[in-house]
Amino acid sequence: MDPINSKNPAALAILNGSAPAQARLAAASGLLPLPQADLLEVLVALRKEVDPAIAEAAAETLQSTDRQDFLAAAKSDETAVSVLAYLATADGDHDIKEAVVLNRNTSDQAIADMASTTVDGALLELIAMNQQRLVRFPKIIDAILANSCRPAEAERRANETRREFFEKERGAQQIAQELRARGKSAAAEFFESADLGDFSVEDAWLIASHIEVSDAEIDDSWLPAERYEELRPESAEELAANFNRILESERLESGDLSAERVSLIKRVMFMNIKDRLKLAMKGDREARSILIRDTNRVVAAAVVNNPRITDQEIENIASMRTVAEDVLRIIAANRAWARSYSIIHNLVRNPRTPIPTVMGILPRIRTKDLTGLNLNRNVSEMVRRQALRLAQARSGH
Repeated sequence: MDPINSKNPAALAILNGSAPAQARLAAASGLLPLPQADLLEVLVALRKEVDPAIAEAAAETLQSTDRQDFLAAAKSDETAVSVLAYLATADGDHDIKEAVVLNRNTSDQAIADMASTTVDGALLELIAMNQQRLVRFPKIIDAILANSCRPAEAERRANETRREFFEKERGAQQIAQELRARGKSAAAEFFESADLGDFSVEDAWLIASHIEVSDAEIDDSWLPAERYEELRPESAEELAANFNRILESERLESGDLSAERVSLIKRVMFMNIKDRLKLAMKGDREARSILIRDTNRVVAAAVVNNPRITDQEIENIASMRTVAEDVLRIIAANRAWARSYSIIHNLVRNPRTPIPTVMGILPRIRTKDLTGLNLNRNVSEMVRRQALRLAQARSGH
């Protein structure tokens, strides 16, 4: 759903569906005294009304709108995204369409739709000239090349962009330069020393979108030099096994996974181990949720040392049965996290938490929860017995 642009109270009531049908019909007929920008946004929205009378009235009012009003809207930085999308494929002359193509607020999808439907070769050439947009949204390239009206120049530019950005491996340094030019310094720092291996450019840009921590924010004092020995190269079979294990773990916990989630997990887990370590320390919440299950203990530990990790994430991790014992030990040893009762309660109920760690936490568990722990067959017999002793001691038995 496109964002609402208007701030006009009457227009907002119509756009959010709270206005009565009579008011919506009046607006669709162009009878409400709204500023032109607000009126166009309302009319475009009302074209999709379930009430056919309102939808038809809105369509008719748009058809009768003066060309100059459309041209002004196509050129304005204040025009709603939905209006620009409408102008991209609605009947209109070349000047209006050209203004839509040049308007930086026009959505990539709207440009792809225009590239699919227009018979104006000059517009296709203009669309093909915006290489940044084509790289960001490659469906535009597909649309240009599938349009039988494409001129030779548009075809050449689209093919060149496809070859350069999507069919040819590019170095991490080049990607880092582009990311830095776009102001994405944290992602650029990651790729300046990354080993892309068999990664495509699309893979690299996807990973870049999940990096949020800069080098300046990272404290790697938790990672002594001797632990680097655990970052040995992995075979293709080991990478595949790690990927499959994480897929299975997520499916057990969350049910069916979307194709996008599976694709992200695959891209992350087929990175080499040193790059996974860096991503664990620099990645966003989604990247962290994948790498916390990494079979390499150093990578998993790096996730909980990510400076952006939240208490809610730690609470969830403390209950996971697919994380390394080292991670649970680190959580228990962190004074700030150990002050959270929800976190320590999850730790003592997690059969993966090392028994010595659980024993150190049990005295801080509430009596009623100790009783529940004594009945929990998922934890060890030793933990159950100690929980019972503590509960009885507190009750005087």
